[in-house]
Amino acid sequence: MTDRCSKFVRSQMMARVREKNTAPEQAARNALRRLRIGFQVHRDDLPGTPDITLMRRRVAIFVHGCFWHGHAGCRYAAIPATRRRFYLR
Repeated sequence: MTDRCSKFVRSQMMARVREKNTAPEQAARNALRRLRIGFQVHRDDLPGTPDITLMRRRVAIFVHGCFWHGHAGCRYAAIPATRRRFYLR
C-alpha cells in the first residue's frame, strides 16, 4: 500500500479530522434543544464516551457519519480501497 501523500502531509490532514462537535452531532443537539430536552455531551465516565447523553431518560447517543454507515446513494459514504473485505463484513 502506497500513500500518495508524505507522512507530514498525511499527519496534517488527519489532524484536521474532528472527533467532537461535528456537523451531524451539532444538528442532533440543535434538534434536542428545539424539543427542550436536557442533555450532556461527551461523558467520559460512561463506556464508549457517548456524544450525547440524556441522563433523565438513561439514553446514550452516538452520532456517526456517513463513512461508517454507508448510506445508499450518499456521496460521502465510501468503502476504503484497502482491506475492503474487512469493511464489507
